[in-house]
Amino acid sequence: MALPDFLIIGAMKCGTSTLQAQLAAHSGIFMTMPKEPNFFSDDDIYARGLPWYESLFDPAMPGDLKGEASTHYTKRPTYPKSLDRMAAVLQAPKLIYMIRNPVDRAVSHYVHEWTMGNVSTDLDSALDTYPELISYGCYGWQIAPFAKRFGADSILIISLEEMHRDNQAVLERVGAFLALSEPLFWQPDLGRMNAGADRIRRLPLHGLIFDNTVATWARRTLVPQALRDRIRKRRQMSEAPKFSPESIQRLETVFAEDHARLIALFPEAGGFAASYPFVAT
Repeated sequence: MALPDFLIIGAMKCGTSTLQAQLAAHSGIFMTMPKEPNFFSDDDIYARGLPWYESLFDPAMPGDLKGEASTHYTKRPTYPKSLDRMAAVLQAPKLIYMIRNPVDRAVSHYVHEWTMGNVSTDLDSALDTYPELISYGCYGWQIAPFAKRFGADSILIISLEEMHRDNQAVLERVGAFLALSEPLFWQPDLGRMNAGADRIRRLPLHGLIFDNTVATWARRTLVPQALRDRIRKRRQMSEAPKFSPESIQRLETVFAEDHARLIALFPEAGGFAASYPFVAT
């Protein structure tokens, strides 16, 4: 059967798109398109059946190492069936889990949801109205079931901070984990994938108004450029939001407790200091 040898399983807003693009650029590695099949997590996609999932890997060349990257797999409790479905199909997959400073991740996640029109409150209030900002960044809690089911040695944890500091070293760690016979080399021309610096807030009927050839032509023909620029600017987040000191203290307390859980699962990993500057070493 055409099934993945490895999966990048998250976490959201931690550089998975960049890593996926880097791996896909190397011969001998096949990554699915779409980048995030979300087969084991999303009920409607899972309903398409295993043959549909296998078909995503059909274009792979003989001998290719096959992978996919779906951050939904580590989005507890939103997608509670992911692990059981995965374990029923994949016997011993290698899993790559990316992390970053969880406070920074929460901000990036908020910007993403604001852009998509899913949140309208300020950043501090969103912690209560959108609890996923916290739960998706509790990396120890998210990864623990995978470690229990497949074993901690089947999981490689790397951080976005490490990737920014020495991307080639991180890629070499990935290559060693996947037991590749050929070395991996960082492709600087690819740049960062899925960066959110220029995000524009989606509006109701966004697809009809903006992702439509006729509407795009009419907008560009009938609406002056200056007016379009002003409208666009109003829909942009002018600068990254910041948590209040009280919210930072709240988050750091929660994430420090989860850091201890992560260390207990992966005691040989070095403490993940780059992602937890607020935790005393």
